[in-house]
Amino acid sequence: MRGTRNVWRTPKAGAISNLKMVQEVLDVPDLEKVRIEVKSVGLNFADIFALTGLYSATPEGSFIPGLEFSGVVDEIGASANTQFKVGDRVYGCTRFGGYTNCVDVLPQHCRKIPEGWSFSEAAAFPAQSLTAFYALSELGALKPGQVVLIHSAAGGVGLQAMRMVKRLGGVPIGTVGSVAKQQFLSAQGFNEVIVRGKNFAVQLKTQLAGRPLHMVLDGIGGEIQKRSFAALAPTGRLIVFGAAEFTPGDKPNWWKAAWLYLKRPRYDVMDMISTNKSVMAFNLIWLWQEQALFDQLLTGCANLNLPAPFVGREFAFAQAHDAIEHLRSGQSVGKVVLTLD
Repeated sequence: MRGTRNVWRTPKAGAISNLKMVQEVLDVPDLEKVRIEVKSVGLNFADIFALTGLYSATPEGSFIPGLEFSGVVDEIGASANTQFKVGDRVYGCTRFGGYTNCVDVLPQHCRKIPEGWSFSEAAAFPAQSLTAFYALSELGALKPGQVVLIHSAAGGVGLQAMRMVKRLGGVPIGTVGSVAKQQFLSAQGFNEVIVRGKNFAVQLKTQLAGRPLHMVLDGIGGEIQKRSFAALAPTGRLIVFGAAEFTPGDKPNWWKAAWLYLKRPRYDVMDMISTNKSVMAFNLIWLWQEQALFDQLLTGCANLNLPAPFVGREFAFAQAHDAIEHLRSGQSVGKVVLTLD
């Protein structure tokens, strides 16, 4: 058993620059948990929003960011209900606390890493897959043949959603911000991809070519979201899981945030009744309060037997700030991860 662990910790939310690597004493593991020697950590936009204080679920006071990891089972609590053995390769989720080389978690929040997957690929799987799967299967009730518009389709959640829609028999249409990302998705086997321009509504209408749009997955917000909702067919569902347009720098620009907030899309329920469209929104972090659903979703993601996630960039654990900045820049494709020896 190690006596200490290395973590990236911030004293409080407010600025990314407050995040520092520190060494902490390891307590005796909880009897119901398993201790994981972390090999890779997945990064998410939620980390950025939490560090800057723009995330509703951000812990009070000091905290360690990070929602997902992969590694090796190092120790098993005496009361842990699990079939894992010491040495098993696993990936898993944690409600914050992921930026570390050692983490204690409930065993039901972990799954064995599929054969052939690297630790980086495994760490890229849980959060983005849970987000995409919950949106598509639980909220969106996706049926074979339905057309789904997926924004930021070259990102972690977007790419996983594109793959899931295809696997579940739907028709994915992705949107991206550059030709390079369109070419990336083409190489991944997706040919219906829109490079968002000034007249997105016309672009989308042209791409649909008369087909009804059944669902939109959006993590951007703003005008793009408004135009997407307007294009939905009757019974169409807009599912919102983020608001990338609010992505801050080191600290929030509160004037800009206030302006974007005032301009945010607003939907009239009476109008939705008339047009037979719906809007649903969720924050993945709150699924930790629904343990049975959380377990069901993790199993559902695993049972899709998707290929290993695409990892666009790997950074050493000590380069957490570089990794966060790369994710924040909007230039990343696939998943950004931290790796440990």
